[in-house]
Amino acid sequence: MSTEFIFRIVGAVAGSIGGGFFGNWMAHFLRVSPEGYIIVFALVGFLVGLILTPLITIRPLRHVSSRLAKMPAERLVAIVLGLFIGLVAAALLSLPLALLGSPFRQILPLVAAAVLCYLSVVILVSRQNDLRALFSGLRSPLSQSGNEPTAASQTGEQFILLDTSVIIDGRIADISKTGFVRATLLIPNFILSELQHIADSADPLRRGRGRLGLEVLTQLQNDAPVPTKITDMDVSEVRDADSKLVALARHLHCPIMTNDYNLNRVAELQGVSVLNINDLANAVKITSLPGEELKVKIIQEGRESDQGVGFLQDGTMVVVEDGRALINKTLNVTVTKVLQTSAGRMIFAKP
Repeated sequence: MSTEFIFRIVGAVAGSIGGGFFGNWMAHFLRVSPEGYIIVFALVGFLVGLILTPLITIRPLRHVSSRLAKMPAERLVAIVLGLFIGLVAAALLSLPLALLGSPFRQILPLVAAAVLCYLSVVILVSRQNDLRALFSGLRSPLSQSGNEPTAASQTGEQFILLDTSVIIDGRIADISKTGFVRATLLIPNFILSELQHIADSADPLRRGRGRLGLEVLTQLQNDAPVPTKITDMDVSEVRDADSKLVALARHLHCPIMTNDYNLNRVAELQGVSVLNINDLANAVKITSLPGEELKVKIIQEGRESDQGVGFLQDGTMVVVEDGRALINKTLNVTVTKVLQTSAGRMIFAKP
């Protein structure tokens, strides 16, 4: 027997009793026989209670509990703390208000409690990030002294959380073999599930990327010099994988490795460190200065009518003036300008 059904029955009985009393009062008011009025209004009260009881009791409670379950912890703490401060302030203010004459001493304390609780909640919710920073600052001396170790320092292990985009990119396997990455690579189960969903996609391109990601994970576990772990840690307050990853990174005090621009921005706004492989690739490209000579093979036409385009070994595009007639030829060129764009570094040169 469901809880909603029990509430319906209780509400129907209460509505029937209330309807009977109302019908009796109505019959006495109209000075007629009460039996018919009692029966009719009792039936109406029964139906109203049966239909409306869940709408005013259990369903609002479910909605509130669902919102509270999805609400970030810092916002929930700010709301509770705001209500507490507002009630304390209202209790202190009610003492002088009680000295006023009637009806002010009965009404004003309630109005003051409502207004002060509302203002306290609004102010603390708007400054919830400052509250989090304050509590983090109070907790950090204990963590440094060893009385309250953080999640990462309990085992002395450092972690890097991997996003789906960086796994299916594939370059993390090669980077881990170089030895530049020292921390343990951590893959949550919800990221693994998302990767498996991509690998089972009906789209051949997505399916291929997903299977490549699973192969990369196998390489990381078997061949990489750094340990790679799958964790069951989850964040039940949020649903989408990106939000779960950011919340888990905040809990573990560790960075996220990703190629996703949106996740990169969201994580930085919430104070989580981000390791972007695209930024790393741009940083390790060969630096060329105007006047230096390079050896490059022209492989295609450029955007302008007389330009040819070639690429260095690290993928840097080289645009060669008067190079259209030299396609499929390797030649020495002199760098004239280096342009850094969001897509990477571009070199302009001439033969």
